[in-house]
Amino acid sequence: MMLINSSANASIISSDFPCPDYQTTHRLHMVVYSIVLAAGLPLNALALWVFLRALRVHSVVSVYMCNLAASDLLFTLSLPVRLTYYALHYWPFPDLLCQTAGAIFQMNLYGSCIFLTLINVDRYAAVVHPLRLRHLRRPRVARLLCLAVWALILVFTVPTMLVHRPSPCSYRGIQVRLCFESFSDELWKGGLLPLVLLAEGLGFLLPLVAVVYSSGRVFWTLARPDATQSRRRRKTVRLLLVNLVIFLLCFVPYNTTLAVYGLLRSNLVVASHAARNQVRGVLMVMVLLAGANCVLDPLAYYFSAEGFRNTLRGLGSPLRPRALATNGDGAALTQTPAETTHTTSLAAASQGLLGHSTPGTPFTQCPGDSAL
Repeated sequence: MMLINSSANASIISSDFPCPDYQTTHRLHMVVYSIVLAAGLPLNALALWVFLRALRVHSVVSVYMCNLAASDLLFTLSLPVRLTYYALHYWPFPDLLCQTAGAIFQMNLYGSCIFLTLINVDRYAAVVHPLRLRHLRRPRVARLLCLAVWALILVFTVPTMLVHRPSPCSYRGIQVRLCFESFSDELWKGGLLPLVLLAEGLGFLLPLVAVVYSSGRVFWTLARPDATQSRRRRKTVRLLLVNLVIFLLCFVPYNTTLAVYGLLRSNLVVASHAARNQVRGVLMVMVLLAGANCVLDPLAYYFSAEGFRNTLRGLGSPLRPRALATNGDGAALTQTPAETTHTTSLAAASQGLLGHSTPGTPFTQCPGDSAL
């Protein structure tokens, strides 16, 4: 039974719907989301800072990675209210906050799928069709695509917020509210299942097909005997493998289980109540894997983007004291040779490894297009 204090702004109701006992699930979510918050918040904040401030020149891939980091950071910022709910076992905040937190999870889930797909498609264009698709590999085009992605997921935010209203239940004659769970059968049979299937089709299935196809074509192209053997080839393969792992580990299990659970709850597939509860239990674990993507994405930046990695190493190295000379206005004019060397090498890493793409040059002949 849920232990709920009557001081939580609860009121007496006549409803006979009892509150389900979700304490075990809530404890599991508390542990996992605490780890995700502790790791994901600083990692994504640092990644966003590196992309926006330290790496002054943005390539196509870095634009996509920057938006992916922003999406992950937004989700981690919403975790404290989730942790409060799982600790209390009821929703103590206004309804709008529950709806917003639920919508942010969906935005991160499908936004991450699409941004990872855009990274893969860019590598596909660079390796398989470096000349034919060169017009798509420009930072301006990448920024416009990212704006379109944000607009799309914001449009889906409206119906998502509507279905995430807290659901009331009764505990010993006291009305409390649950969030993120206990959607009614009527809601599943009404607008929730079509919304879920549409979101999965546009935000998961299409990106998954694009990721698998683009990765397969790139691997096939680079495996040919006439392909250039280079460090850039290894970095491209590494990035695509990381993206595949994130998709297979975080997104495929959750979305597959969610589709099955939706079919059961809407009675399109007949099953016993016990079977539905078992699928729900699996879904509650899979949703944690989906949320863990915001911890894995920064690791992908570090291990796949050498410019990102070199920047972090440069930030961590101690700088020697500056020797400043000022003019009459007090402006700094000179630096020590050691710092000049450090700054130049860091800028070179940023320019060379996360620099602007050169869309007119094939992948096998263009060392300057080293976005990774």
